[in-house]
Amino acid sequence: MALYSPSIWLHLLLLLLPLMFLIKRKIELKGQKKPLPPGPTKLPIIGNLHQLGALPHYSLWQLSKKYGSIMLLQLGVPTVVVSSAEAAREFLKTHDIDCCSRPPLVGLGKFSYNHRDISFAPYGDYWREVRKICVLEVFSTKRVQSFQFIREEEVALLIDSIVQSSSSGSPIDLTERLMSLTANIICRIAFGKSFQASEFGDGRFQEVVHEAMALLGGLTASDFFPYVGRIVDRLTGLHGRLERSFHEMDGFYQQVIEDHLNPGRVKEEHEDIIDVLLRIEREQSESSALQFTKDNAKAILMDLFLAGVDTGAITVAWAMTELARNPGIMKKAQAEVRSSIGNKGKVTESDVDQLHYLKVVVKETLRLHPPAPLLLPRETMSHFEINGYHIYPKTQVHVNVWAIGRDPNLWKNPEEFLPERFMDNSVDFRGQHFELLPFGAGRRICPGMYMAIATVELALANLLYRFNWNLPNGIREADISMEEAAGLTVRKKFALNLVPILHHC
Repeated sequence: MALYSPSIWLHLLLLLLPLMFLIKRKIELKGQKKPLPPGPTKLPIIGNLHQLGALPHYSLWQLSKKYGSIMLLQLGVPTVVVSSAEAAREFLKTHDIDCCSRPPLVGLGKFSYNHRDISFAPYGDYWREVRKICVLEVFSTKRVQSFQFIREEEVALLIDSIVQSSSSGSPIDLTERLMSLTANIICRIAFGKSFQASEFGDGRFQEVVHEAMALLGGLTASDFFPYVGRIVDRLTGLHGRLERSFHEMDGFYQQVIEDHLNPGRVKEEHEDIIDVLLRIEREQSESSALQFTKDNAKAILMDLFLAGVDTGAITVAWAMTELARNPGIMKKAQAEVRSSIGNKGKVTESDVDQLHYLKVVVKETLRLHPPAPLLLPRETMSHFEINGYHIYPKTQVHVNVWAIGRDPNLWKNPEEFLPERFMDNSVDFRGQHFELLPFGAGRRICPGMYMAIATVELALANLLYRFNWNLPNGIREADISMEEAAGLTVRKKFALNLVPILHHC
């Protein structure tokens, strides 16, 4: 009869209540579990790092074929990789404000003076103020046009140097010459003198820029393993290389700033970028709107050098590589330039607007060879949903524009270099067409885009106008290497060597 006692059942119910609550809660949580983007299985500790390969954009492209255009990997932190134009539109336009910050990466933080620049600063009041300064003062259309004479003078010097070399009939290293061209242009724009005339005139400047780009594009253990990673980076020597490279560039910037502050300095007719930044520092100190210091100025200079020197040179080098592999396309581009320019002797920036085929050659080059194939990483700031997948705060986002440029759903024969695909086509690279995003889109679009394109189009037009280009003896079009070298930007792994034959205009 004791089993039928109400007190026994009451005690039993009280004992079972916690268990019932736990079961109910587990069922609720299971029902509330929100779907994440698909992705490969992660290993303990290292996540998916083992799947990146020597060329991350290529490895991620291959993975996307299996897991889709929005996939989730564990690369130290949750990382979403975007590999289609539709998905890129969702992230960079629809949800731009949700994912327009930057992750606090060690190398980027170091070279940006603790994120005081425009490229790597996290989204917020400071970034908005610095971007306003850059858009209005540093990269404005008026400012870009004011440096036209520098671009034309430096391209003319490049052409003259190739003319002198052409008499021998020997190949020249076009990659090296293009890097010198863009370095000279950026140096003159930034502080009024070419890098040959600067303290880095022995070629060390290019070496430091190359090393910095390689360091920024490489894997840093601290970014993936926050606690033990710092120890690993010190043991491998990476920490020391970062410090040395940064301090060498910082010392260079400090010297040229001091030169500009010298009361006895002869001022140029045109303001260079350091003049602009020092003027802004004075104005901001008077208004107290923003604490803009010399470190802020150096951070913006760092952006200008690390992005500007590589981007222009890499793009022209890839364009000339593709043209050398496709001599029919090169002849068509040369015919347009020579017909339009006649016997003027050189192409000026005012002439470039008439060169429609040359412009689509540049577009096609940027489709196949975007300078930064994964753009710069973004970081999400809030929870949002895309295509039914839930994206959470503090997730890194990489947009594989290299893969988008090879998407067969967007491009017919995507691996073929065919500039004609852009003729009578409104697709552009200014961030409105998500099938072509070499400079990104949205709030984080590259502010130096117009400056880079002006250099690329002018240099390429003059190279095609003044010279015919032959391959070295024994080399066929199919033998030209298309291998890429890994880094924050992706240049040719091997130099482009061509024989210039002077064309008498």
